[in-house]
Amino acid sequence: MDNLGIDPRELESAFSLFTEASNQLSLAYADLQQQVVSLADQLEIANGNLRRELDEKAALSRRLSLLLERLPGGVVELNEQGVVVEFNPAAGLMMKALRLGALWQQYITEHLQASNGPDLWLSQAENGERRISIMVNDMPNEHGKIMLIHDVSDMWELQRALTQHKRLAVMGEMAAGLAHQLRTPLATALLYSAHLAKPELNESDRQKFGQKNLARLRHLEVLIQNMLSFVRGQDVPMEAVELLGLLNEAQQMMLPQLNSHQMSCILKVLPGADALVVSANRKELLGCVTNLMDNAMLASKQGDIIQLSLTISEGMAEVCVEDQGCGMSLEVQERLFEPFFTTKKDGTGLGLAIVSNLLTRLGGEIGVNSNLGTGSSFTIRLPVLYCPTKV
Repeated sequence: MDNLGIDPRELESAFSLFTEASNQLSLAYADLQQQVVSLADQLEIANGNLRRELDEKAALSRRLSLLLERLPGGVVELNEQGVVVEFNPAAGLMMKALRLGALWQQYITEHLQASNGPDLWLSQAENGERRISIMVNDMPNEHGKIMLIHDVSDMWELQRALTQHKRLAVMGEMAAGLAHQLRTPLATALLYSAHLAKPELNESDRQKFGQKNLARLRHLEVLIQNMLSFVRGQDVPMEAVELLGLLNEAQQMMLPQLNSHQMSCILKVLPGADALVVSANRKELLGCVTNLMDNAMLASKQGDIIQLSLTISEGMAEVCVEDQGCGMSLEVQERLFEPFFTTKKDGTGLGLAIVSNLLTRLGGEIGVNSNLGTGSSFTIRLPVLYCPTKV
């Protein structure tokens, strides 16, 4: 050993260092084994949690699928192109011929018809024609839409029956007023008829009494038709009505009468309201507007201007008829829409009541703002037609 020139002390020191390094390596390996065991345990726990979460999600998915299958309401899912990608059995029952892959716009055009109310549609179902409500909701963080469909036919029938009973109750309460409304023109017509029966009556007087008698009978006919319209409240076909075109038509219809009274009518359309569409019966809604215009004309004087305006507020289309006439007291305004209440000499007292009932059936309303001596404004508010073809 001495011949190799190796110092025994250095060799002993080297062995000591090697032994120390071996011990440290053993300790490190033992620590690594413990960490591996700990990580394995943690991984097992994590895998167990994931398996449990997967099982819970699978169970939730099964419950949701079962819920959609058993749900009495319909659910339809559309992708961003407006294509039906999923629907539950209830939706299939309520909407005949609904198919996966169908373009919703085309389905609406071919199979659904707008009904009398906001978001209400007539649908051909397995058990016949039904009224359904369609509510559209955007899906968070998605580009598609979810539509909730409810069959409201039974509720609609009950509501219609309740409305009918209310009308009949009002008719009962107003029986005395009804008798008076009929008796006055009838008595006048009988008086004129008695004059016509006189043999000595000359031809010019006969024609005069005949015309007056005919006018009273026509007044009776209008009164009876108004009462029948008020009591029955019958359904009429609904359609998409473009309001600007309807107001232009009403303006043209009233033009001859306005000219004869030396009055004028202007139409004001606020920005964003020129293409408003509502669900209504065009003939009935046109009658409402012309009724209000006729009232405005009767309350005005020569040279006055009647203004029609169209705007939109909070999803409601607003049609306003404003005059510069005599105005009304608060007492009159409070009773204005009561059946048989009128301030006109020959009024039936049913015109505004019929208008109010019609707008209620359409999910809308009518309001009045008036002051004595400064004119009146009547505002019709109707829900803007939701058009699923825009989905």
